[in-house]
Amino acid sequence: MEQKQSSGFQPLALTLTVAAAFLRLVPHPPNFAPVGGLALFGGARFRGWQAYAVPLLAMLVTDPILSHMAGFPAYSWGTLIIYCCFLINVLLGRVFLRQTSQPGRIGAVAFAGSVQFYLITNFFVWLHASSVYPHTAAGLLACYVAALPFFGYTVLGDLFYSAVLFGAYALLKRKAMSLAHSAIS
Repeated sequence: MEQKQSSGFQPLALTLTVAAAFLRLVPHPPNFAPVGGLALFGGARFRGWQAYAVPLLAMLVTDPILSHMAGFPAYSWGTLIIYCCFLINVLLGRVFLRQTSQPGRIGAVAFAGSVQFYLITNFFVWLHASSVYPHTAAGLLACYVAALPFFGYTVLGDLFYSAVLFGAYALLKRKAMSLAHSAIS
């Protein structure tokens, strides 16, 4: 079913994104987090700068909290790379999901977002000066192989949270429209 995005402020979409952002603070397996799905959803359902602000604000607010809880610094050399990958997810949502709520398409784009995150972040892990992997083709391959368990969780998290966000949005929007139609009748 195709749907057009309404213009202006979207309180329903904003409520869902805030709730998803705070789910990042709930204990979860590594990389099984809502930010990838949140970035796709933001790209698909928010206009202009708001779409890009959604994942950045989610990360900027929750990173210091998570880092404090784990005893690590909030930001490192990889923070910018990670944030850029989530901005790529926003772009994927804007380009491929703006006019749709088709589950298969949402799942395919969520998977593409997981793949780009895996490829880009692990490339920079390998490229970094303090990398434990030699700067050779074999070292890059070893880095990617070592990250496969994290990739699995990324895929599962992106698919799950994309399904929850896009599904809840469609259901709640349909319910709101039904209630509005009933009130008019």
